Amino acid sequence: MSRSNEISLKDAINQLLNAYKLKPKLNEAQLTERWGSIVGDMIQKHTLQLFIKGSKLYVKLDSSVIRQEMLYSRTSIIEKVNAELGERVVDEIIFL
Repeated sequence: MSRSNEISLKDAINQLLNAYKLKPKLNEAQLTERWGSIVGDMIQKHTLQLFIKGSKLYVKLDSSVIRQEMLYSRTSIIEKVNAELGERVVDEIIFL
């Protein structure tokens, strides 16, 4: 028997994360953890810093050659990141 004021645990946690504005940091932590599976081990080894600000993903790399190659696959990386996080979090990638 379900009452009108009952919600699922998942919805309650999402409401809590949104109320305390913790969702962006949670997304950033999940992305940092899954970055290697998204782009591969080689690129992960050359990634120095990774953070999300607004809807932009900032990626600092130690190799200009890899940075240039990643510029060409920017759209597919955005799609993979959003698919991995399960929602539209990133709209743009900026390589530093």
